[in-house]
Amino acid sequence: MTGVSGLTKRFGTNTVLDNIDLEIEDGERVVIIGPSGTGKSTLLRAINFLDHPDAGTITVGDLSVDAARASRRNILALRRRTAFVFQNYALFANKTARENITEALVTVQKRSRADAEARADEVLRETGLLDKADSYPAALSGGQQQRVGIGRAMALDADLMLFDEPTSALDPEWVGEVLDLMRRVAEQRQTMLIVTHEMQFAREIADRIVFMDGGRIVEQGPPSQIFDAPHDKRTRDFLRRVG
Repeated sequence: MTGVSGLTKRFGTNTVLDNIDLEIEDGERVVIIGPSGTGKSTLLRAINFLDHPDAGTITVGDLSVDAARASRRNILALRRRTAFVFQNYALFANKTARENITEALVTVQKRSRADAEARADEVLRETGLLDKADSYPAALSGGQQQRVGIGRAMALDADLMLFDEPTSALDPEWVGEVLDLMRRVAEQRQTMLIVTHEMQFAREIADRIVFMDGGRIVEQGPPSQIFDAPHDKRTRDFLRRVG
């Protein structure tokens, strides 16, 4: 079981996450939707302490971390169980596609260089980018860069993959290839928590949709319920605007 309990995050006097409770089953694909600025990305970042939560408990598998008492060792242990796919790729500009994937395998997971490179090539093959293994990010399209970013997350074999609007920085022509790769990852029953504005994709891939507004979870349920018969007026109004 993975999830958060009582997760709270403030920036100054602004409460961005307001006592969030969310459980995710192993192998479940959960998609978070909602208006911009409502805490969706902050929720993902708080789960692995990219933004340090002010209160609450984060659980990934058999590891639970209390935000108020989290040590550096706790945080590193949690990050070893999660993999993050960023909006803006977050690749090292001075490293090749292969090196971007091997970096965390060597420095975080302490794998040998040979083992890390073998795993990187395996992932590059899966993402259709083995021929780009020695290319630097500047030589890759936006879609290719994001596929490297997803490949980097795949290589970690994490308990939980976090996707923070992975297509938002892409030109429309590259969105499809990234979504196709995410579908292939989902087919492997990888536990996934995804923030996206791609509503059709959310309907297709999600086991459960979570709608957030004002730093809180307003309602959640299977895609058919949330998209076709939402209970809360805020959900209905949001879907009317984006639809």
